[in-house]
Amino acid sequence: MHLTPQGLRVGGRILPCSIGKAGITAAKREGDHATPAGTHRITGLWYRPDRLARPAPWARPIGPGDLWCDDPAHPLYNQHARSPLAASHERLRRADPLYDLILTTDWNWPEARPGQGSAIFLHQWRRPGFGTEGCIAFARPHLIWLARHARPGTTIRVPASSSLKYPKIPA
Repeated sequence: MHLTPQGLRVGGRILPCSIGKAGITAAKREGDHATPAGTHRITGLWYRPDRLARPAPWARPIGPGDLWCDDPAHPLYNQHARSPLAASHERLRRADPLYDLILTTDWNWPEARPGQGSAIFLHQWRRPGFGTEGCIAFARPHLIWLARHARPGTTIRVPASSSLKYPKIPA
């Protein structure tokens, strides 16, 4: 998979997507709203069983207590966690559909460096062209297709290009 100005190229397909509000960076920091440049690997697939069918045999269900720790000072920084967790975190089971299906990446994982950024996911977008906090986001049907075709270890190349602010959304 390769991020291009048109979207994420997967084989012969282009999947329109949104990236971080601040574009792409080669110097990722926690909370900078940028998508990190580099070659990343898919490490996990999570889904909401109350909203979607299991998209692939290796997918893990998201339950009410599933979290992702984003506190650089906590030992679980940039890892799956369970509630209760006093440290800063994101709930994986959200009221909106953004995390109904998540592909996790190896950005700053498994040995997380504090402050280098956490939770770089592939997930559903809010709407076309709406920037993310640093993740790569897709229309639901494209994300489901991607989840069915990706495997653990699948690579995503994100070029460190200043010309790639937001992939263009086809009309």
